[in-house]
Amino acid sequence: MDSSVTSTEFTTLDSTSSAAFVPSPASPYQGDIARYWDAEARPVNLKLGDVDGLYHHHYGIGDIDRAALGDVEDSAYEKKLIAELHRLESAQAELLLDHLGPIGSEDALVDAGCGRGGSSVMAHQRFGCKVEGVTLSAAQAEFGNKRAKELGIESHVHAQVCNMLDTPFEKGSIAASWNNESSMYVDLDDLFAEHSRFLKVGGRYVTITGCWNPRYGQPSKWVSQINAHFECNIHSRREYLKAMADNRLVPQAVIDLTPETLPYWELRATSSLVTGIEEAFINSYKDGSFQYVLIAADRV
Repeated sequence: MDSSVTSTEFTTLDSTSSAAFVPSPASPYQGDIARYWDAEARPVNLKLGDVDGLYHHHYGIGDIDRAALGDVEDSAYEKKLIAELHRLESAQAELLLDHLGPIGSEDALVDAGCGRGGSSVMAHQRFGCKVEGVTLSAAQAEFGNKRAKELGIESHVHAQVCNMLDTPFEKGSIAASWNNESSMYVDLDDLFAEHSRFLKVGGRYVTITGCWNPRYGQPSKWVSQINAHFECNIHSRREYLKAMADNRLVPQAVIDLTPETLPYWELRATSSLVTGIEEAFINSYKDGSFQYVLIAADRV
């Protein structure tokens, strides 16, 4: 999970720069989250990104390719397992991009909560467009900008430290935008009001997120553990749909990805990259208290 809410002050960087201006946090909570992600260096994020240079901060979807994994006793098994986990997380990002609709090379996109920039890079590679990432973490922005420069795409893919609830993008200037596992750090009404402001009429917004299931009654103990682990506040599926409706975002697709993400978690739980939160995800998905969903909505 990543996020992008810091100060209401921001500095837009020159696209050739890999350094990030660090604004003062607008609240103590924002300061805590900025420090959390500035210090984060989990092998589960870095080693998976090392597979092909796409550094993500989200989870995976799809069936496990058992043939690619081979024999568990093979000395290369763990390396193959890491590559398979990375393939599944990139498949998740591809699914999100599939739902952005028709994007031209002249369009501008916003990756809200861009992390180290893996999805931003993939969006540019697919559409040839410009992608602006926003994150609360100066360390993440610097990493992403350095990676874009290494790829020679710094004129098209760029990250900056700013508040994703108060961005520098002009009203109606953005063709499409997304949050990939970053919306649990902010108030949804504020978040969708900002996306609605900078999106063109007819522009597409997509989120993939974990949310607690209102049919369960209340957030389960597993959901509470996930909140504590990531210092976030997971919303319910109902809250997402209501906040979208209140901010001129009309859902075009709502897809339950819970069955699709379980294989990722069950495989990750057998790896050397475990962080201790795998049990909470697996149990909450299985007992129905937690869901993994994609929502694609159009700005009207």
